Amino acid sequence: MTDEPYRTARLRPNKGKAYLGGHPWIYRDELVLDRRTGAIQPGTPVVLEDAKRVPVGVVAFNPGSGIAARDLDRDPDATIDGAWIAGRLARALAVRERLYPRPFYRLVHAEGDGLPGLVVDRMDDLLVIQPNTAWAEAVLPQILSALDDLLAPATVVVNRDSRGRTQEGLEGGRETVRGALDGPVKIGTEAGSLYADIEAGQKTGVYFDQFPNHAFVASLAKDKRVLDVFAHTGGFALAALGAGASGAVALDGSARALELAAQAAADTGYGDRLVLRQGDAFDAMRALTAEGETFDIVVCDPPAFAPRKETLEAGLRAYERVTRLALPLVAEGGILTVCSCSHAVTPDALMGTAMRMFHRGHRRARLIHSGRAGADHPVHPALSESGYLKVLVFALD
Repeated sequence: MTDEPYRTARLRPNKGKAYLGGHPWIYRDELVLDRRTGAIQPGTPVVLEDAKRVPVGVVAFNPGSGIAARDLDRDPDATIDGAWIAGRLARALAVRERLYPRPFYRLVHAEGDGLPGLVVDRMDDLLVIQPNTAWAEAVLPQILSALDDLLAPATVVVNRDSRGRTQEGLEGGRETVRGALDGPVKIGTEAGSLYADIEAGQKTGVYFDQFPNHAFVASLAKDKRVLDVFAHTGGFALAALGAGASGAVALDGSARALELAAQAAADTGYGDRLVLRQGDAFDAMRALTAEGETFDIVVCDPPAFAPRKETLEAGLRAYERVTRLALPLVAEGGILTVCSCSHAVTPDALMGTAMRMFHRGHRRARLIHSGRAGADHPVHPALSESGYLKVLVFALD
């Protein structure tokens, strides 16, 4: 990126203790911010010094963001160039190749892989890239070059529509920078087909993080009737049908997502066992209850109701509401799965929302499984936010 010495940023006295203990983020109020540091281009690597001016690492600096510095390398003499990026990407690939026999997975999980804000999902010879921080955006040419050398993908899409980019002062949009897309992408799973809408779907178009949880729920589904709420393209419903469920209802607000679920079901020969229901999930659950419907398995995988600490209280109320409306739909002896992808919601907090609703609904519950994102979404040991997905599976009386 440059052969010149990096500029410096400095921790305020008695600040940055979390970073010095291994946390990868430093907040604005922990740093000395003045006219000099304010002039540093967002995303620029700088050498971080402690309050005594001792160098402690190299960070990606963005003075305009609440997270003003993100860890790149704990070696203050490190050079963050194309070779450095290629090395991190190669190590991320090596881990996935040990874990997965087929090239369908999250290749880079941001801080979990030491590449702050960078997300890369791999679907065979297609890569979908989310540069969610100013640093990842600034070095995108080097990232693309390194991925080309590593994998030579036929198609590469850059998706800039994440919420985090706004906080970094970045614009949105999507573009295909290599190859071309010809409609949704078909992904082969152990349960059958699944489609990813790369051009207009949510995030990268597919939720690889839920694949292990799809499999667990599917293991309970033989000859059972399943309701998949907030189904998106039908991941839980399709996995259950592939495992022998007698039928499944996929409920979502997006007609396009449900069309892709129906297409996948038809491809794998169980389209006649999948029922689509479009509409607001809360209204639809009320309507199903009014119709007297019950299911052996109900899965609720809503969007992030509490993406930030400021939205936590309202988010927890929303998770309570989901569970309250789902309970009447679970047959006696049935299974309820509640998921949260909200960074701000801890496993204990999600459990608390469920337990309050079980008590109110007079349902006895036993937790039989606690899930998280798949191994292709590695958790940074000091960053709880990188372990954002919580999945609780309850057996109900």
